[in-house]
Amino acid sequence: MTKLRLGSIADDKPVRLTVELPAAVYRDLVEYGRILARESGQAEIAPAKLIAPMLARFMEADRGFRKQRRKASADVRASPDPV
Repeated sequence: MTKLRLGSIADDKPVRLTVELPAAVYRDLVEYGRILARESGQAEIAPAKLIAPMLARFMEADRGFRKQRRKASADVRASPDPV
């Protein structure tokens, strides 16, 4: 059994976003959805359902992004309130 980076896909209220993908990326998403569905016992997963969890996983794993986000949050908390 293959260990994929994504687990089951949460059913969350979506925000509509239109993107253009290279055909090869789309084909890979279709195949990833088939494999993930087979591994998790879910029905076939549409490519659009994979993009958000993949991006979230990517951002969680990006140390530079996490560091900058923490820094930005600290800067906002440290700034004085306007009078």
